[in-house]
Amino acid sequence: MKIFKSILVSALLLFLLSACSNDSAKESNETEDKSTPGNEQTVKKERKEKAVNGNIKVEPLPTTYQELAELPIGKYYNMDTSGENSKEEILKVFSDLPDISGNPSEKELDYFYSELLKRMQQDYEGPENLINRLKFEALGSPENTDSRYQFKENLNVVFIIDASGSMAQKINGKEKMASAKDSILNFVNKLPKDAKVGIRVYGHKGTGSDADKALSCSSSELVYPISNYNEGEFQAALNKFSPSGWTPIGLALREAKNDLSSFDGANNTNIVYLVSDGIDTCDDQPIEAAKELYSSNISPIINVIGFDVDSKGQNQLREIVSATEGIYDTVTNEGELQEELEKLSNMTEQWKEWLEQGKQKIESNKIANSLEIFSYITDEGSKGTKEKIKIDLILFELHEDGRMNDKSYKYLMTKNTEYHKWIQEQIDQFEKELKALNETSYSQAIKALEDKYITNTQ
Repeated sequence: MKIFKSILVSALLLFLLSACSNDSAKESNETEDKSTPGNEQTVKKERKEKAVNGNIKVEPLPTTYQELAELPIGKYYNMDTSGENSKEEILKVFSDLPDISGNPSEKELDYFYSELLKRMQQDYEGPENLINRLKFEALGSPENTDSRYQFKENLNVVFIIDASGSMAQKINGKEKMASAKDSILNFVNKLPKDAKVGIRVYGHKGTGSDADKALSCSSSELVYPISNYNEGEFQAALNKFSPSGWTPIGLALREAKNDLSSFDGANNTNIVYLVSDGIDTCDDQPIEAAKELYSSNISPIINVIGFDVDSKGQNQLREIVSATEGIYDTVTNEGELQEELEKLSNMTEQWKEWLEQGKQKIESNKIANSLEIFSYITDEGSKGTKEKIKIDLILFELHEDGRMNDKSYKYLMTKNTEYHKWIQEQIDQFEKELKALNETSYSQAIKALEDKYITNTQ
């Protein structure tokens, strides 16, 4: 058994070194102790009470990749299962799983696996998000029939920045807020002179205390009105706020709609970037606010960047993106944030060229050469591999601790292998379909992907 664990640990280490994982920045926040307090006997008793029975309903595993991507990210998806103290952490975190220490039925084991999987569910990305990425990459293409993805006479980019207290946390010795400001400053310095930029912040007043919640949840300010970039005024605007209170995302999105009200989508290409490091804490309906902004005559493209955000925050931010057909990306440090904004810099440069060439048509690149497609396939495969290995190690430690017999352990390991084999088959099939679009035009490729997505969700 020790040899087997050694193999699993080695495999995980090799995987993490080769897959460019972004896990380390958040692991300490994801694995806090939420186990039931009390002595060992009490814990065992409570696990017994949660033991499955003949009336339990086992939730089916996903049958399409879209269903897989729609599952909430697990609370412990980022947990380190191979570190020095991983055994103790695993036994503590998963102490309240259903009790299968006796002779459970297959249904009971399936339920156990389902509950474990919920906690380790990775942030899979379905074809819908890929379609939106490709649309954004091809912004301005004459083949794009969606008017909001066509270049207009004017280009406006608005940043909505989280200034809640958690943005004071440090990554690699630097405050998250400082990293966000520097990344945005680097971006605006590359803007074409005719493009306009705006900055709205939220949660920058009061503190994170309950006494200041009302004040903080009502705080959102347009610190740099939508206009051409002026270095001195822009720097002064960035200096006006610092990490402070709660997180009123809904308020900020509604105010952004007012900010852009005079920039009609018929004559303006409007792009909104929401940058947040956590979930809305003000109960101000951020999903509904995002829908209102998206469906207005402003016709904005709304993209979201989760900056060092936990699983709960990611789930909500992905809901915002899903409601607005935008793009969601999670970054864990300043370098990754800079890289994400570099894509936006490239797009603004394309708009400048389009404008200078008398609005001539721009050429569309072949879809198979898109870096987004390569990244998508690589990242999804990495998530599946990581999830499988993590669950393998958890099952191993639970088995070693006597929480399941050999027969149950073998059954769950086989189930885990078969399930992740299915995930990899789905990714491989999707890669083949993307390669088959190699010689097609942009519009044909998008239509093929959308047809597949619609079929998968009916």
